[in-house]
Amino acid sequence: MAPIPGSGLAKGLAVTLRTMTKKSVTAQYPDAQPDLPPRTRGVIGLFEENCTVCMLCARECPDWCIYIDSHKETVPAATPGGRERSRNVLDRFAIDFALCMYCGICIEVCPFDALFWSPEFEYAETDIRDLTHERDKLREWMWTVPAPPALDPGAEEPKELATARKAAEKLAAQQAQQAQQAPSATEPHADEQARAAEQPTRPQGDSKQQTDQPKPGQEGQE
Repeated sequence: MAPIPGSGLAKGLAVTLRTMTKKSVTAQYPDAQPDLPPRTRGVIGLFEENCTVCMLCARECPDWCIYIDSHKETVPAATPGGRERSRNVLDRFAIDFALCMYCGICIEVCPFDALFWSPEFEYAETDIRDLTHERDKLREWMWTVPAPPALDPGAEEPKELATARKAAEKLAAQQAQQAQQAPSATEPHADEQARAAEQPTRPQGDSKQQTDQPKPGQEGQE
């Protein structure tokens, strides 16, 4: 069946009329903050304590908008005769958000969970050069990172939690075993002390008299 001429126009006008009759809703921003999804890609926060200056994020960034500076420090040996170690200390961590395309590759490749997505989006500047934010600002955004979603009740336990739980159970078992062995080790000493207390003590005068008496062989010699 051939379409009726002008039917498409009529359908379009019907959509327009239905939209015109609906009440418009205007978000009163900035007085009313928007309700953003928890995984909104607003800005990147830095958890500095987890950063080991491995440079993976800077190398994998397709825009080369991450700038990292560091220096090496020598850590003394933890035990006598041990070997000194060197570690990288973070001096600068900056992201140029004028170049960033919010792909999230730096967050995905970080092996130590030092970078996180934050829903914060109010960081516009009047000068494009001010969009390069240093580690202090990135650390402030870290506190706006939402908590991770809860795991599925039917999901397997994460390997990290399973390993930590097994280690804690093993340590608790060792401590309980040591606590059981400690009383058994002190019991012989207690028995010896009880026997010593039961034995009668000999007077000092008797022992002196016995030492003063001559031996049978010594009488004839005198």
